[in-house]
Amino acid sequence: MATGKDRQRELARKHYERQMQRRAEREQRAKKRAVVLSTVGVVVVVGGIVAATALIGGNAKDSEASSDPTPAATDTATAAAGPKPFDAATGTCDYVADTAGEVKDVGMPPAKVDPAKLPTTMTIKTNRGDIVVKLDSAKAPCTVNALAYLAKEGYYDGSKCHRLGSEQFPMLQCGDPLAKADGKSQTDGQGGPGFRMAEENLEGATYKRGVMAMAKTSQPGTTGSQFFLVYGDIPILPAEYTLVGTITKGLDILDKVNKAGVLTPGPDGTGAPKESVEFEDVTMAGKS
Repeated sequence: MATGKDRQRELARKHYERQMQRRAEREQRAKKRAVVLSTVGVVVVVGGIVAATALIGGNAKDSEASSDPTPAATDTATAAAGPKPFDAATGTCDYVADTAGEVKDVGMPPAKVDPAKLPTTMTIKTNRGDIVVKLDSAKAPCTVNALAYLAKEGYYDGSKCHRLGSEQFPMLQCGDPLAKADGKSQTDGQGGPGFRMAEENLEGATYKRGVMAMAKTSQPGTTGSQFFLVYGDIPILPAEYTLVGTITKGLDILDKVNKAGVLTPGPDGTGAPKESVEFEDVTMAGKS
């Protein structure tokens, strides 16, 4: 006959199992949602050849959880059902609903797009000054259309750039509207708009000083709202991230933020910037 102590041990065991299951589910969600611009994991020089492997992870915890190079089954399924690229014949973009991670839902961008009428300039008003980006609407119409929609809906207002890069990875990552950017949050980098889209403008893509590009996970078709502003050159980054524009004003802001460093460096040296960058307003201008 079971005793009271046996019953207590059984309850404790079940409680522990539930905790482990919830933890595994959280790590899986983080692994799926975590944004690339994460760890530039390995740089190996062999006979003068540099090989770089970019690991996935929105923060240090995610980087450790996702060091396994084998994609999760859910990631593979996501890629298989991924959004289609811009259809020039019909003038439509394919935005696919995505409820993974932390979502700030402001609806879906309009699917019908005329590249000739899209905005050509994005102005990010921050607490440290304006950052202005010349947008490549012709080569990244669906991305620019989505950014314009999110800006109009006030999606970025009040958000903080949550990740400052390292010497090998000189960029500032922004666009997670739920990020705390305090050097402590375990969910920074997991926020999204509730939809994803195909990558664009990848042919011959290089990530040099002055570039704005979109962040994504390891799988194609996972571009959302997050992007990175490059203040140096990142030659080890593969051409997999949508080039959306060129920074024409505000590189000095990025340089100052970079000089101040990060609050709590992760294994890759990246982390929340000591000098926080908060978006006060994002506006679009041009043909739209």
